[in-house]
Amino acid sequence: MPLEIVRNDITKMPVDAIVNAANRSLLGGGGVDGAIHRAAGPELLEECRALGGCETGHAKRTRAYRLPAKWVIHTVGPIWRGGGCGEERLLRSCYQSCLRIAVESECETVAFPLISAGAYGYPKEEALRVAMETIRAFLQEHELTVYLVLFGRTEFLAGKQLVRDVQEYIDDVYAREHTRPNVESSRRVLWREDESAALRFDQSLVRPPMAPRSAAPLQEEGFALEKAAAPQGAEPSLEELLRRTDEGFSETLLRLIDEKGMTDAECYKRANVDRKLFSKIRSNSAYRPSKPTVFAFAVALRLDLPETENLLERAGFAISHASKFDIILEYFIKTGNFDIFEINEVLFHYDMPLLGSGVGA
Repeated sequence: MPLEIVRNDITKMPVDAIVNAANRSLLGGGGVDGAIHRAAGPELLEECRALGGCETGHAKRTRAYRLPAKWVIHTVGPIWRGGGCGEERLLRSCYQSCLRIAVESECETVAFPLISAGAYGYPKEEALRVAMETIRAFLQEHELTVYLVLFGRTEFLAGKQLVRDVQEYIDDVYAREHTRPNVESSRRVLWREDESAALRFDQSLVRPPMAPRSAAPLQEEGFALEKAAAPQGAEPSLEELLRRTDEGFSETLLRLIDEKGMTDAECYKRANVDRKLFSKIRSNSAYRPSKPTVFAFAVALRLDLPETENLLERAGFAISHASKFDIILEYFIKTGNFDIFEINEVLFHYDMPLLGSGVGA
């Protein structure tokens, strides 16, 4: 773990292996294939000549030569013929074959392009779905960091129903927060006549960052919130409740993992978080995570909104409607969608930080 979508030039990725979306000859071509051959130098072509080509859905490995990677894993994706000729099966096989080679080569990091989504005509939204599903399934059984590299603009994501729903929610939140009758005219009058009164007026409009929330207002907005599952066994003692008020982020996280009946590995994999990072959090009670990492664990633990706010508070953060990132996460938590990879697709579309990370988060 984890899987991360990045916008970059794959030939500049400093990883153990990059994947080349090649043709069956492996002798170079256009798009990603041509760019990789140009960046690697003529030695790559010479090694590819000795491989004797590659069948669709399979993969072969070469050295990377002048690239910043150690290896190039060449795979041949299917040409899109309408979807009825086994294209999805072959595309999944491409990713699986490359990932197996990466593990056999003792790689820790590997970068993929979106295979078959260029000249081979595979619909980009479908190509992304197959890539995400196949990679995430593989990562459930293997410790590997995978980058899915998208080059250039990604307008195809804007057409997804989920992205449209999120945009509608963002628009609604901004409307509720900023469209208030007579607010602007009242502010202008006060600033002209009484500066101290104007300051008090502006402060009254700011939503407290950790205001308590109940399920009722959310149900009025059309969302059904499940009640947080109470821990098994007796109610916590007064001493236990007092101890919890002093918990830091690390202690709170570990307690929640136990209360949800999860193992550490289940939690950090669902959070799309690197095992090394989780070990740091576990061993350091004073660990200060980034805000995306806190949200990643909230999603992994399927926390409701008040629980998420409490976990954020333990790390020194709060949900703010001035932040589009926070609004997007609030939407997913309210609607009970805890698929971290779908969340990251939407965050990527909005050029926001993704959930989960490697060692430095």
